[in-house]
Amino acid sequence: MSDESGLDAKLATLARQYDDVSAQLGTPEVHADPNQLRTLGRELARLEPVVAAFRELNDVRAQLADARQMRDAESDDEMRDLAREEIAALETRETRLIEDLKVSLLPRDPNDDRNVIVEIRAGAGGEEAALFAAQLLRMYTRYAQEHRFHTDLMSVNETGIGGIKEAILEVAGDGAYSRLKFEGGVHRVQRVPSTESSGRIHTSTATVIVLPEVDEVEVHIDEERDLRIDVKRASGPGGQSVNTTDSAVRITHLPSGLVVEIQDEKSQHKNKAKAMAVLRSRLYDLELAKQREAQSAERRTMVTAGDRSEKIRTYNFPDNRVTDHRIGVTIHNVPAVLEGQIDALIDALQMADQADRLHALAEIGG
Repeated sequence: MSDESGLDAKLATLARQYDDVSAQLGTPEVHADPNQLRTLGRELARLEPVVAAFRELNDVRAQLADARQMRDAESDDEMRDLAREEIAALETRETRLIEDLKVSLLPRDPNDDRNVIVEIRAGAGGEEAALFAAQLLRMYTRYAQEHRFHTDLMSVNETGIGGIKEAILEVAGDGAYSRLKFEGGVHRVQRVPSTESSGRIHTSTATVIVLPEVDEVEVHIDEERDLRIDVKRASGPGGQSVNTTDSAVRITHLPSGLVVEIQDEKSQHKNKAKAMAVLRSRLYDLELAKQREAQSAERRTMVTAGDRSEKIRTYNFPDNRVTDHRIGVTIHNVPAVLEGQIDALIDALQMADQADRLHALAEIGG
């Protein structure tokens, strides 16, 4: 079976499913069951754009057949030229629709619509790395605000002169994970620190970890058996007390050894709730990492989500350029990028990921 006939067969099946769901939604039984009505409504919404594009493709092909017939049957040169122009335009439209439909049929990441937890940690480079980590935190916060995502700074460990050792940022909104999932990895900055008198360029790093946020029911944690919870007084930079209550919460997950500490809220209960949310996401990410490891045994993707050891991007101040090393894309505007203008990078990463998965799908299909 050719690629095109295989694609048509899949799309024809989806069109039949769409018609079946539409028919079910019109029955009194479904309207009387809110759960079924909601489930079928979501299914119809998922299928509708794909089926609409498939029907448009069939319409374009019918027009193409008519135009080709006119070209072959017409004796008038001017009319044949008009037919050729129409054929060229329709063939371009047909190709675009086929490529769009191939992308729409790719297996969807089930985490794409989730909220996301972004952890940022200063790496090599001392105070300069901490200052860079603070800039990354601002970059993602500004980006989220521009896209009307809600942000909550769950935890931050400041250095006292504008830098951060570690921060945990929640970004909430439809599609937050889909937009930020390729930001995980080692970010590198090259610049002359303000304290450097000789003008030497320093290289510093910060690590970004991107986790999909999960519900309690999705990751089971036995609090009595699996957790050690320590409570202490919160402290700020240099040991300065943040508040006078024992509100800082440190949770150790004994089976995995994962440790989460939150001290931002004055309420111990709120800090515990935030720490548990981060712990659930880290445990879920461990399971995802196992799945990715199994997949990478079959093929290595060009764009990865969550590879913490990989140097993914360099922010070079002297040359005013930001380069994403996974896809070879460079933007010559470091200040704008650090102000949250990273859509061009994110769009390019998503397109590269789609191309990679389409290539893998074609290889599997023969």
